Amino acid sequence: MGVASSVTVPYAAYLRVYEPLGAFPEPERSHWLRYARRAALPTAQDELRRSLADLLPTPPVPVPVHESGDAFVAVVDGVVCVCPWRTRLRGWLALEELAERFPPPVLDAVLPPVVRRQAQADYERWAERNPDARPWIRTATWQVPLRWFVLFSDDEREYGKGEPGADDAHDGLLLRYRTPMVQARRRVARALRTLRDAIEEGPLIDGLVEVGRWLEEFHPRSLVELDYGGLVHMVPEAQLAEDRSAADTAEGLAALRAGDGARAGAAYERLTERWRAVRNRQFAN
Repeated sequence: MGVASSVTVPYAAYLRVYEPLGAFPEPERSHWLRYARRAALPTAQDELRRSLADLLPTPPVPVPVHESGDAFVAVVDGVVCVCPWRTRLRGWLALEELAERFPPPVLDAVLPPVVRRQAQADYERWAERNPDARPWIRTATWQVPLRWFVLFSDDEREYGKGEPGADDAHDGLLLRYRTPMVQARRRVARALRTLRDAIEEGPLIDGLVEVGRWLEEFHPRSLVELDYGGLVHMVPEAQLAEDRSAADTAEGLAALRAGDGARAGAAYERLTERWRAVRNRQFAN
């Protein structure tokens, strides 16, 4: 592991699942056990810097040649849990998303078609050998998707100074939520019942269904984490301290269950205005 740069990459937030070691087959389980005992472990900023570094060569390397052997580690009630980076798999999935987000001329300028075709062919061959593979980490740029907040309650919010060596190396700020997997699944199921009773099928419900299916792929004793990551460096601290997005999400759902459309609308407006302001920062000088 090289020396980490002091430059903070500011625009990514993460939804992660930490699984107990018992969820992994051998020899992977032993690998993660040895890994978790290391004195120093890389951070999310380290991971993002390494990914961006691959885009600098000509032609760029959109997907690592080899899968990462790194992970994030958490201890939950005395049980070691790990969240593998799986950088190569996430790179392939990110390429598919890029094709949906950018027009062909822009995409071709960033990643030439021959590079994308080779990456797609590599992924198809890999997927045939690994049909059950899934990422432990989801990444969002310049925002936290509102559906992610459904998984958490306000009393699970952690805000303040992070531990030394964490992602918040510049100003020490940390904003994250952590909850047991069983709670996250229960909240998704309840929110889906509420939304389907109150609104028509659409992107909000579809996105929450997709998150729920992803959660079902993991061990029931896993830990689910929403980490604002580098967003804490580009949102004013006073606004960050007042950010209660999980509380606003829960209030909006409770209002829908109670048939109070006005209160639900007010909660949704607070959420959308807050995150619209964050997304708009990507276009600032």
